[in-house]
Amino acid sequence: MAEDLAASFRGGEVVLLSGELGAGKTVFVRGLARGLGANPEDVSSPTFVLLTSYPGRLTLHHADLYRLAGDGDDAELGLEELPGARGVLAIEWAERLHESYWARATRVHLAHAGESRRTLRIEEES
Repeated sequence: MAEDLAASFRGGEVVLLSGELGAGKTVFVRGLARGLGANPEDVSSPTFVLLTSYPGRLTLHHADLYRLAGDGDDAELGLEELPGARGVLAIEWAERLHESYWARATRVHLAHAGESRRTLRIEEES
């Protein structure tokens, strides 16, 4: 699903991921990387790094906001400047964003649906 979604990207897209711990957000980002021609094995759930970029057909900027308090800390990261014409921005724990900077974004909601099953809901914002 994520790989197919990313294959249609042309640059400037924003993907906002939400879901509980272990729901598959990072796995989804690996699929985006594959679809953008970046190495999915390079994508990891950062422990202390908030932002990592992966080169491919388009650069995948991967932000993980798990460690943010949600009180405006994201404003200092400059996330709104990242997607650009040659990049795609994927943000894990997007519910911790203080505000949405993008007029259009794809929201991906992941949830546990059993021991090894997940549910996925994708919404386009406009």
